[in-house]
Amino acid sequence: MKHPSNREFFAYWDKKRGPARAPDRSEIEPGAVRELLGDIFVLSYDPAAGYPFRVAGTRVCALLGRDQKGSSFSALFKPECRRDVEDIVGIVAEEMLAAVAGITATAADGSRAHLELLLLPFNNRAHTPLSLTGLLAPLGGGHRAIRNFELVSWRYIGHPPQRFGPRVLRKIAIARGFMVYEGLR
Repeated sequence: MKHPSNREFFAYWDKKRGPARAPDRSEIEPGAVRELLGDIFVLSYDPAAGYPFRVAGTRVCALLGRDQKGSSFSALFKPECRRDVEDIVGIVAEEMLAAVAGITATAADGSRAHLELLLLPFNNRAHTPLSLTGLLAPLGGGHRAIRNFELVSWRYIGHPPQRFGPRVLRKIAIARGFMVYEGLR
């Protein structure tokens, strides 16, 4: 991650999830990330509606030129990039993997703006709609009213390695050398 805000938000999210794949939405305290709230947003996991914004910070709304609540996240991207963005959002929400992406956009004056997007899942709970959070941070100057997002690069951030309990470690210590496991034909 290039942007310090994304690194800070990811570190907070990672601390809150602990050994789990993702934290519950209720575990994220807005006061703990007060300085970042303007760049943070929450998306509903609704593919048919283009993953609408549930909440968008003031800097996100200023960057995009209007209040984003209820508007489609995937519609921010050029048509040729939407499928990739929708796949990324799906993997973040369903597989509970974090993702970071490089984005370019067109500013109102025609110049190119470079941004970094961080998408983080919430833990899935029964009887609650899926949602995910993220942070959109401009790299460089403060642009306003950007449009036509293009996905430049992206990567997924895997889960922390699983720690084995003492019982599993004892079994591994006993099993030395060549082992044959009987299987199905």
